[in-house]
Amino acid sequence: MLIIVPLSGELNFYPINQSFRISFGAPVFFFFLLLFRKMPSVLPGILTALLVVAFRIAKDMAMQDHFHWGTSLEVHYSSFFFYSSYSVLFYLAKVNRFSNRILIVWIMGITIEIAADLVESLSQYAVLKTVITLAALKEMAVIAISHSFIVLSFFTMMKLYETQSREKQIRKQNEHMLMLISNLYEESVHLKKTLQNAENITKKSYDLYKSLTRLKNEQNASQLETFRRKALQIAGEVHEIKKDNQRIFAGLSKLISDESFTDYMDVDDLIQIIVRSNEKYARLLGKNIQFGHSIEGTHPHYHIFTTLSIVNNIVANAVEAIHNEGTISIFVSRDRDFAIFRIEDDGPGIARKHQDVIFKPGFTTKYDVDGNSSTGIGLTYVKEMVEQLGGDIALQDGPDGKGTIFVIRLHVDHLLDKG
Repeated sequence: MLIIVPLSGELNFYPINQSFRISFGAPVFFFFLLLFRKMPSVLPGILTALLVVAFRIAKDMAMQDHFHWGTSLEVHYSSFFFYSSYSVLFYLAKVNRFSNRILIVWIMGITIEIAADLVESLSQYAVLKTVITLAALKEMAVIAISHSFIVLSFFTMMKLYETQSREKQIRKQNEHMLMLISNLYEESVHLKKTLQNAENITKKSYDLYKSLTRLKNEQNASQLETFRRKALQIAGEVHEIKKDNQRIFAGLSKLISDESFTDYMDVDDLIQIIVRSNEKYARLLGKNIQFGHSIEGTHPHYHIFTTLSIVNNIVANAVEAIHNEGTISIFVSRDRDFAIFRIEDDGPGIARKHQDVIFKPGFTTKYDVDGNSSTGIGLTYVKEMVEQLGGDIALQDGPDGKGTIFVIRLHVDHLLDKG
């Protein structure tokens, strides 16, 4: 402001007399004052007023052969009263409090400029005895209106740009928050599934403990006692896991503000959770895998944990089977009373000799870097669960013998929201 206002003030004309000066310094000064939203305008205004006078005197000194301090000061001193009074009136009127109400700011800008012009004229009258006519006052008003209109046009465009920038920033923040909430929701879905698994394991382990207790007095009593203690220990440890998961789940549920967490979900949302989850799993394994999914037909809301348990297990197996890069596609369709889930991958496929035994407990072709095999119960669990739901699961070779296709048929009645 200290630099631009004195320079813009040199674009000027004299509508009344050779002492009263109208320049573009006034609208530029008004514009800068509007930018001082958190700074009092008086001090910057007075400093600008002093610098304007000093700049004009320095210009006379550089351009006149016979420069005289008194004459130059007499010509330019009144500008100090214009800019200083303008800033004081701007501060007293608290114009920036109305920065969002453009019409009020426009009217206040006109009024303040006319008042500052009158203060400048009075300062000239006190020293130079210049007289202001009614025509001059009208011209002041017209110029003040024009100045305020130009300034507020630029100011409004600037405000519009700021608003658009802020809106973009808020939209990005909202999208980021939605992704965070979506990820939390997804993790809470998986966590609730593990809660149910932990509960089932606890019950089965305790049932095993009771069965072993009944056999305690038989021939291998000492060995059975060892098994009995181990079964009880497993039940206790899994129960602790369940309690810890419950605390985590409660915190997540509160965090995502979803106290009425439902056990049923739209199938498209379910498949997207599976895709996002396995995209992260693929990145963790250092693999570049492209996922695709398609849903055909009309589907009610399906049970979350049942669908996740079955479909996610197959998709995760496909992620592990693909070596470095590949594609996995999930297709969901409806065949009367059955929901059909088709999972395709372009991995190495499953050898013919293994296709008859992949669903048997303990069978696996997966080993870690240390040569330790996996448990081999994933597909066994999936097959057992599918059959309990009145469905079936089939394995097919991919096109040209490349890749694997799993087709799962589940009876819709076992997946429906009974509520």
